[in-house]
Amino acid sequence: MLDMEYLGKLAAYFASGDLEQDFEYADEDKRGDMLDFLEKLMDLADTADAMATKLIFKDQLGEMLGAKTQK
Repeated sequence: MLDMEYLGKLAAYFASGDLEQDFEYADEDKRGDMLDFLEKLMDLADTADAMATKLIFKDQLGEMLGAKTQK
């Protein structure tokens, strides 16, 4: 499920400027698709940030509140 290779390709696509060039020459429908993709990616990034925070600090929060955590 976790495809680091795809993330690497996506990062390279963004860094290369190819996304901007593709957007510049795309028709309106394709531009809409590209913007929808980027919006979904940003939503997923927000979710990933929240998940990482939860996973990293799960035990520490329980300890701070004096509760026992279940594993």
